[in-house]
Amino acid sequence: MASFLAVVGLASLPQPGNPAPVLVPVSPSSSAALASLGYDDALWGSSGDRANLIRAIDYSLQYLATPQAATAYQQYSVPEFSRDRTQRSLRRLRQLLSSSPTAEAFQQAVLREFTLYQSVGRDGQGTVDFTGYFEPIYSASRTPSAEYRYPLYRRPANLERWAMPHPTRLALEGADGLQGGQGQLRGLELVWLRDRLEAFLVQVQGSAKLALPDGQLMSVGYAGRTEHPYRSIGRALVDDGILEAEGLTLPAVIDYFRQHPEALNTYIPQNQRFIFFQETAGGAPNGSLNVPVTAGRSIATDKSLMPPGAPALISVALPQQNCQGEWSPRPVNRFVLDQDTGGAIQGPGRVDLFIGTGPEAGAQAGLINTPGQLYYLLLRQ
Repeated sequence: MASFLAVVGLASLPQPGNPAPVLVPVSPSSSAALASLGYDDALWGSSGDRANLIRAIDYSLQYLATPQAATAYQQYSVPEFSRDRTQRSLRRLRQLLSSSPTAEAFQQAVLREFTLYQSVGRDGQGTVDFTGYFEPIYSASRTPSAEYRYPLYRRPANLERWAMPHPTRLALEGADGLQGGQGQLRGLELVWLRDRLEAFLVQVQGSAKLALPDGQLMSVGYAGRTEHPYRSIGRALVDDGILEAEGLTLPAVIDYFRQHPEALNTYIPQNQRFIFFQETAGGAPNGSLNVPVTAGRSIATDKSLMPPGAPALISVALPQQNCQGEWSPRPVNRFVLDQDTGGAIQGPGRVDLFIGTGPEAGAQAGLINTPGQLYYLLLRQ
């Protein structure tokens, strides 16, 4: 679908001396084009997840009632998005979800009652690069052994007092990922994994379910990080001419390192940011707003630019699996909540969609690397 910003132009333009806005209201004159937006065919029917979207809205309302949300919206740069108006938008969206008999009726009510604010994207024309993330399930043990050697670490109690610049990943755990117990991380081991790449991917995803040898399932979630920039090891492989940028996916990166495990010692340390974990109570993982994220209904964006907890609409081609198990992209509209962030999610042209937990979610998430559009919904005054 062509971007509204490219087709109908900006509904408002930055004034001289003011920074360009990252969210632009869609012009009312584009009502004909708007008719194609907002039809979410995953909400109704026997397999619809309307209840999941309502639950995700409730999580956003839970966040917006916190002092952290009050502070975030006092500092937010788009004046139309106040905390009160965002709360009212969420409540009305929830009412419409509960009362609308069909996807068509819901779509029409949303377009009638809400203003859509489009992200200007990476190019100023509304192009947003979408990826997917998931919560993996990996084998792990609460005790180290010859099989389980690669630790995840608890947050150091004195992390806020660590001198700047923080130690790099290489300094903390060594090139092979096995030296952490000999330095600042000694005694902070939380759990051990048997695969170096999987332990690193837990750091990238920020949470995981871990299958223990006794059959129990342990959940871990984000507890903190060092102050270093995120560096994608997939992008590093592209920069070195090993993988092609076009079609770069997580499965392709994993496949390369499965075939070349010796390369892990070279590429993992290039991501100097280090993530710390805590054991969680299970259930859905929490996003950066400290509320659970919902499969297919929560997105991660750059929270220095985008309104936390706000309702949004994404228009993007997502991989769908047929009865033969083959994946192919299908254009969809999905109503989502902005409830998370990530080290690689920077600028108005990036969105990470939470897909779910486990191998199937991982397979789908790893295939998402495609442009689309992002719109926020704000109840008309």
